[in-house]
Amino acid sequence: MKARIKWVENATFLGESGSGHAVVMDGPPDLGGRNLGARPMEMLLLGMGGCTAFDVVHILKKARQPISDCVAELSAERAETDPKIFTKIHVHFVVSGSGLKEAQVKRAVELSAEKYCSASIMLGKVAEVTHDFEIVEG
Repeated sequence: MKARIKWVENATFLGESGSGHAVVMDGPPDLGGRNLGARPMEMLLLGMGGCTAFDVVHILKKARQPISDCVAELSAERAETDPKIFTKIHVHFVVSGSGLKEAQVKRAVELSAEKYCSASIMLGKVAEVTHDFEIVEG
């Protein structure tokens, strides 16, 4: 896997993934940015959320569960001093579907957290990562 980060100006950078996709990252105005994109640490959190949500949806579909939506809401705490690493990350899944089995949703969340989500497992080496879920009928 490869990536390329190109400095654009001030605190703005263009990230290009090896698969050919691009994303703008920028810093806050007080650090010279223009607020044109997500911060790099936000990108880490977004990546983890995307990774674990992908797993949960994939596992539930494979189990033939009637999933219609999945939202992963992440909240994180960072250290007060440099390096301001994540110290706690919580993922709350809101999984929707008509007749979803709670045991299957619980299993999907656990499998992602413990076996499949490389981003979550990697960040779990430095931060306390927790998960929970709710099921919405429909």
